[in-house]
Amino acid sequence: MKNKYRILKIIITVIILGLLLSFSLKRFSRQEITDNKISVKMSEKTPVYFVDEKDIREIVKKENPSGKVGDLNIPSLEKKINSLPAVDSANVYLNLNGKLNLDIKQRVPVFRLNKDGKDFYVDEKGIEFPISRTYSHPCMLVTGNVQPDEYEKLAVLVEKIDKDDFSKKYFIGISKSKDSYSLLTSEGNYRVEIGDLDNIDFKVKGFKTFVEKYLVYQDPQKYSMVSVKYQNQIVTTLNPYFKENDSLLKAGKLELAKVPSPTAIAKKTETKPKTTEIKKTHSTSSKPKESTKPKAHSKETKKTEKKTTVPAQSKPKPKPKVKIE
Repeated sequence: MKNKYRILKIIITVIILGLLLSFSLKRFSRQEITDNKISVKMSEKTPVYFVDEKDIREIVKKENPSGKVGDLNIPSLEKKINSLPAVDSANVYLNLNGKLNLDIKQRVPVFRLNKDGKDFYVDEKGIEFPISRTYSHPCMLVTGNVQPDEYEKLAVLVEKIDKDDFSKKYFIGISKSKDSYSLLTSEGNYRVEIGDLDNIDFKVKGFKTFVEKYLVYQDPQKYSMVSVKYQNQIVTTLNPYFKENDSLLKAGKLELAKVPSPTAIAKKTETKPKTTEIKKTHSTSSKPKESTKPKAHSKETKKTEKKTTVPAQSKPKPKPKVKIE
């Protein structure tokens, strides 16, 4: 009998709890989500304003026109907010008091890319998202035909520049021409050619050494390019529009003018066999039976002539003959 009473008590308590729970749920679902009960938090470390709080509230109203808790589809609302291009992640949940919480993390652009006449942002994960009409985030400008598989390496390069005081002072942009990257500088009109995106720390360190030990004593307008893409080498290109470079450029042109061109060397090598052939034909036609080595024995013949002519004319004695020899 005691067991029956216990089972009956358990059943009654479960029924009562179920009725109370259903009543509370009905009451909870009838609650209205007012503006005061909507909490929007932006959880990114760097403040960005691509998504406004007003925009989020409008999305909530569109997803829940009645404004009641029971009509709100939280998974659908969360998916709608995550579909925004500038949103990295969104977490939507309700409290027991009927307060709707929205924790949103926006994408923080690392650089702004101008490619094929279009501008868009790229975050640290290498994900593209469009620019905003109402907000422009200050970041590095990159131009050129940059491929998507290079976005992450390029983001690492920009982050290193932003963290280093020296690099942040000098470099204001990045450009890509064909397969080579160049850093645009704030001083002068020169650019720093780095080649590919490998060994960035070593390349930036080489340029820093060049600036501290040499470039600080020069006019920044003197060069049009400083290349650090070669290992253990820094190659500079003079600016042709800088007046002080005129004498250096003229001297370089004169040195280049002295060097024979490959075409001239080729012409000389081609003309040599032709002239020898003409001489041979001419000599054979005019003097066919002459010996080919008259000049080589000319000195010897002269000496013999002297020796022969002297005895022929005066017939000297043997003693002067020995002195002559």
